Amino acid sequence: MGYQLSQRSLNKLDGVHPELVKVVKKAITLTKVDFGVTQGLRTLEQQKALLKSGATQTMNSKHLTGHAVDLVAYIGSDVSWQLNVYDDLADAMKEAAIELKVPLRWGAAWTVPDIRLWKGTMEEAMMSYVDTRRAQGKRPFIDGPHFELI
Repeated sequence: MGYQLSQRSLNKLDGVHPELVKVVKKAITLTKVDFGVTQGLRTLEQQKALLKSGATQTMNSKHLTGHAVDLVAYIGSDVSWQLNVYDDLADAMKEAAIELKVPLRWGAAWTVPDIRLWKGTMEEAMMSYVDTRRAQGKRPFIDGPHFELI
């Protein structure tokens, strides 16, 4: 499609594990949906603030070690938070992870240990996760922008 990461997104990849950086950079060339990087490496203080605000559920985040990124999807020049856009973005991340042989987990399909091994779309992976959580009587935690190394 001809998308590329902005300098701002590239700067957000500073401190992120090189294998994950490669996947993000490859995915932007494969995606049907433009995206940018909103978060890479986090400080402990940033993580504490996110936990306090309810934006995260853990202090054991892979962002603290540079093993996770959060991406934001764009429709034209507008940010999109529509979940269906993120499963398309996740399909590109899966394709890049397969090509580069990098194990990856997606924050909207926590029960899938490595998205490279999922035999279907990322939308189907997300729905499987949601069904599993509901069957357990638990609410799913959908974090569509989040991707992490395993």
